[in-house]
Amino acid sequence: MQKLWLPVLAFLLPLAICAQKNFHVGGKVIDSNSRQSLQGASVFCQNTTIGTVTDSSGNFHMTLSNGGYDLVVSFTGYETQSIRINNVTPDISNLILELKPKEKSLEEVSIVASNEVKDGWTKYGQFFFDNFIGRTLNSKLCSIQNPETLHFFFSKKKNRLKVIAKDEMIIVNKALGYRIRYQLDSFIYEYSGDKTLYTGYPFFEEMQSTADSLDGWRYNRAMAYKGSLLQFMRAYHDSTLNKAGFKLEIINDNTDKASPIYNPYDTSMFSIVENNKAELFFPGKLRVVYSKEKPETAYLQANRMPLQTPIQISILDLNESIIIEENGYYFDQKDILTLGYWGWEKMGDFLPYDYYP
Repeated sequence: MQKLWLPVLAFLLPLAICAQKNFHVGGKVIDSNSRQSLQGASVFCQNTTIGTVTDSSGNFHMTLSNGGYDLVVSFTGYETQSIRINNVTPDISNLILELKPKEKSLEEVSIVASNEVKDGWTKYGQFFFDNFIGRTLNSKLCSIQNPETLHFFFSKKKNRLKVIAKDEMIIVNKALGYRIRYQLDSFIYEYSGDKTLYTGYPFFEEMQSTADSLDGWRYNRAMAYKGSLLQFMRAYHDSTLNKAGFKLEIINDNTDKASPIYNPYDTSMFSIVENNKAELFFPGKLRVVYSKEKPETAYLQANRMPLQTPIQISILDLNESIIIEENGYYFDQKDILTLGYWGWEKMGDFLPYDYYP
């Protein structure tokens, strides 16, 4: 992708005056073999509250705010498809999305042939919950409504736990007021490296509320947004890092020492690319300090940190450069590893991309 190197001031002005706009996405979902339309296919933007189903002709239509999204299409008996879209995607209102009938993959065959952990939820359920939903105050108000859909596999040779879901996992977050339908492909925990990897397709639904509960959800959502990775990506994109309370430091890979970044928009690490997108890359790990909210006590205790610690510290480890859209969506998401406080906050504290305080 060709980079357009522009002065910092040229970046500040256009984004500051850009008003939020919408665009329309639509098209048809068909069977890749028969070319027949699929009625009732689920079409949604991953990590949002925006979704629909196809009509009798396989057609769908949605309105989105400018930015980037993963458009997910699923239908019983077919492989789920995901494509990256934004407001300048060609033919965005006339997409033809082809779904392939499901076939058992070699991985699925090997999993079926392996020894599944008996009473997997009893043995590993809490561990899975802590590492997928989280251990924060918001996470404690979450529940998995159908744990029976989860299947647990432990490999002694690889020293890892793998969890798959036969059906859509339903998560109820009473702290933030969301019902999350999560199509979990796999959750993997590597015991040797203390690493968690998971892939899937979450869709957020607003829960029914009373006036009191809605006020509580609004407050909790606003608090969850403060210092979050979503806020950070938006703030980096629109040049409001300092105002939002973020300070950046670069960690030298050889010495592990952190040095302050005085200009986070220096062209050595930041550039504007086409269609109002920002590209980031750092010659080391990025240390992100958030000063407008202190860490939860449980986090400080778990990491043996002083209870008076006033700031949140997170680490971003980028394998490659990432692109940030104006709504905070970034890609490629598999190229970024979050540690520190952002590693502590998991699904129980996540907000959809269409959330704005």
